[in-house]
Amino acid sequence: MADFDLMRRLAREQGGKMILLVMDGLGGLPRKLGGPTELEAADTPHLDELAAQGSNGLSIPITRGVAPGSGPAHLAMFGYDPLTYEVGRGVLSALGVGVDIGPTDVAVRGNFCTVDGKGLVTDRRAGRIATEIGAALCEKLKAISLPGVTVEIQPVKEYRFVLVFRGDGLSGAVHDTDPQATGVAPLQAEPLNDSPQAAKTADLANQWLAEAAKILKDEHPANMALLRGFAQDPNLPKFADVYKLKAACVAVYPMYKGVSKLVGMDVIPSDEHDTPADEFRRVAEIWDDYDFIFCHIKPTDSRGEDGDFDAKAAVVEEVDAALPILTDLKPDVLLVTGDHSTPATWRAHSWHPVPTLLWAPATHMPDLAEAFGERQCMAGALGQFPATDILPLMLAHAGRLEKFGA
Repeated sequence: MADFDLMRRLAREQGGKMILLVMDGLGGLPRKLGGPTELEAADTPHLDELAAQGSNGLSIPITRGVAPGSGPAHLAMFGYDPLTYEVGRGVLSALGVGVDIGPTDVAVRGNFCTVDGKGLVTDRRAGRIATEIGAALCEKLKAISLPGVTVEIQPVKEYRFVLVFRGDGLSGAVHDTDPQATGVAPLQAEPLNDSPQAAKTADLANQWLAEAAKILKDEHPANMALLRGFAQDPNLPKFADVYKLKAACVAVYPMYKGVSKLVGMDVIPSDEHDTPADEFRRVAEIWDDYDFIFCHIKPTDSRGEDGDFDAKAAVVEEVDAALPILTDLKPDVLLVTGDHSTPATWRAHSWHPVPTLLWAPATHMPDLAEAFGERQCMAGALGQFPATDILPLMLAHAGRLEKFGA
């Protein structure tokens, strides 16, 4: 991980400009033995050129064999040890849609889902309902009130929403109600420890879900809700303090805006329908104002979770086609990677190391890679390394770290 005390000592306020381009869920697997992965199958002349000019490797988001959630995976790329700085998805989702979280609040991410006549989950995402439908359902659920707390609900995107309990004596130590499977009933919220705060919050969550079930029972397909990621603000160290960077986030999906805001980045307004080219143009618009820009591409992960190999490869091709918008800015450091792997054959996040490309023309040592893909990265100069090394590596190549010691 990035040693924050060391970074504070060594970080320079002046130096090169950096872009961290993250294609969510980038890593993949072949459809058949010996075949290409999604990234290898994609036609990516611009990424291949950068890989041939740069240094390549595979990053490990958490530790070997552990499949990460998106929140901890992004924190790792930002230099925060995800095993030390645990942040629940609820806080990230809330911050991502502009909901402030107070020191005693508990935020939780919600999914609208579909249940059958027996109360068993048949679709955890309610058919990925449109965002406007989710927003209308949230308006109906605002009618729910609970004793001793204030409840706020806001739509996020499609079937997702965020729920915030505001009051004293609450805790984020509550188990998810999402069973992560179909054909079973939603779980009850249960405290994760023996504290009265956790018991109180779990009870409030179950009361809310009971009321939500009544309101949603005649809706279709979103006739129930699942809750995940109960969390409170962890008060993380901030980028400006640790790295001496003026940093910005360009992302469409709210969760990634949330994790960026949590570490002190400015979040640049974007539209939910922005394409990679739209996002890259936003990077260009703010280029002169920032030292470090994190740009996030979501659909690679979504298509992987859908199990659509060809569609995931097509997203990578769309990113590649727009890449000259970024390279024309002449960044001193451009690092391209994913937060984790989402193989289409797996339909979920996996533990496989993630292809990573470092392009820093003035400072890197090119390796023997000829293209950007898993197999080329396996033999690259960066080797396999923890994702928490990404930020220190970028800072070093941007000339933003002092020498350590005499």
